[in-house]
Amino acid sequence: MSHFSRNNHFPDIDPISLEHSTHTATHLKQLIGQQGSIPFQVWMHEALYAPGLGYYASGNTKLGNYQNQAITQGLPGDFTTAPELSPWFARTLSRQIKQVLQASGTAAILEFGAGTGKLAYDILSTLNNPAIKYFILELSADLKSRQQEKLADFNGQVQWLDALPKHFEGCVIANEVLDAMPVNLFEWQEDGSLAEKHVSLNKAGEFTWLKQPANAAMAEKITARMPVFPAYASEVNLQAEAWIHEMGNWLKKGVAILIDYGFPQKEYYHPQRSQGTLMCHLRHHAHDNALIYPGIQDITAHVDFTAMADAALDSGLEVLGYTSQANFLLNCGLMDLLAALDPQDVARYAKEIAPVQKLVSEAEMGELFKVLAIGVDIGEDLLGFTRADRRHTL
Repeated sequence: MSHFSRNNHFPDIDPISLEHSTHTATHLKQLIGQQGSIPFQVWMHEALYAPGLGYYASGNTKLGNYQNQAITQGLPGDFTTAPELSPWFARTLSRQIKQVLQASGTAAILEFGAGTGKLAYDILSTLNNPAIKYFILELSADLKSRQQEKLADFNGQVQWLDALPKHFEGCVIANEVLDAMPVNLFEWQEDGSLAEKHVSLNKAGEFTWLKQPANAAMAEKITARMPVFPAYASEVNLQAEAWIHEMGNWLKKGVAILIDYGFPQKEYYHPQRSQGTLMCHLRHHAHDNALIYPGIQDITAHVDFTAMADAALDSGLEVLGYTSQANFLLNCGLMDLLAALDPQDVARYAKEIAPVQKLVSEAEMGELFKVLAIGVDIGEDLLGFTRADRRHTL
């Protein structure tokens, strides 16, 4: 989710949301009571996805929309995403999707975690091809309902899935999906051993961190990725790696376009990034305290794109491109598309261009967000990576 300044000055939370968070906390305390402590990966999963309680499994307003509300009015929701910022994101992405569909001889798109349905709506509107079948796999019943309402105009083309397909050919889209997959937290100890961070309860019944020895498999994986830095804490997204591995079983022909914020492994586990990348979003305030407001705040971590690329290769997929979001959009012809705007219509031009600048600016989303393309049986170079392909950095 797009980043705002990190701070700990929390906004006022309405009583209904606070009550919901209390119910979610009670659920988490019951889990801890049964086991003494739970790995943070379990905490994050339950805080985000527990049925009826988790952040993505309940009716919270999650997404803010710059297009419909002046920033000075205060945004709804907890974060905003590129498709919500500007329709030019989807219009540009559609050029890459169209190439993938043509190269693979298919007419199917599969989107994971489709948010409000805005990205799907803009892609279908741009491609304007009734032969395209658009599949959505959405874990949130609340968001699925919003998507169905948003996409009513494309009723015959859109289908919601309840599980991963066994066989898929076409273009897969995952915009800000990997960052919301639950991560394991670890910390190197002074003696060179690796600890995994769990969540427990203190004597007052409040959530607190607890360090436990990491299992051998995790220790081996982390040791292979970084040197020992005593007191260094970070995260590893084993679930995202497993998801990519699984994709190697069901993606038979086509390309998956993964868009998220993150770094190559050498930058991810950089000595100066000693407290990891875990981030929470609450009413457009970003902070790093994951143990408060369960169920009503988002919890994310940056993506280790080297790990994602390695998982793709291990599963038999090819790594077809890796670059910044800005480079990807420019390669796909963003500037050509914007040339259709009339700069003489100053008010409309400014309204359209300002959000686009956020998408491509190095100081905003342009550099922090990356695009990784993985796939199989595609016989041509992808449009989005024609210049400034960074696969050599992975």
